[in-house]
Amino acid sequence: MVLSAADKALVSALWRKLNNNISVYVTEALERTFLAFPSTKTYFLHLDLRPGSAQVKAHSQKVAEALTLAVDHMDDLPHALSALSDLHAHKLRVNPVNFKFLSHCLMVTLARYYPGDFSPTLHASLDKFLSDLILALASSYP
Repeated sequence: MVLSAADKALVSALWRKLNNNISVYVTEALERTFLAFPSTKTYFLHLDLRPGSAQVKAHSQKVAEALTLAVDHMDDLPHALSALSDLHAHKLRVNPVNFKFLSHCLMVTLARYYPGDFSPTLHASLDKFLSDLILALASSYP
């Protein structure tokens, strides 16, 4: 999908609004993902996945940083995320469908915390952005 200038502006504005709380929302989204899609736990058997665990929070910080990197490089997601794509495809061997699950749970979480901002237009723009992000992350898969 091609992100329009309006899409990019909406996603960037939302990200600025999230500010330093991005990892808080990503933590909740990951916890939702593990609860709603239990198969996603397969990749984290070595971690304490209970809600509020330090290990989930630490992984959430990494995901939040990757999302912020993506927001900052919306015009070239494949290049910006190439190292993460290689890591997830070749070393971690994460099924890319899990990125869609997390994306869905992130949108639910953000809509919960920002109901006044989460218009249908923002929803569509964020969905396009996350879809592009998922395509970039899946680009290294065979």
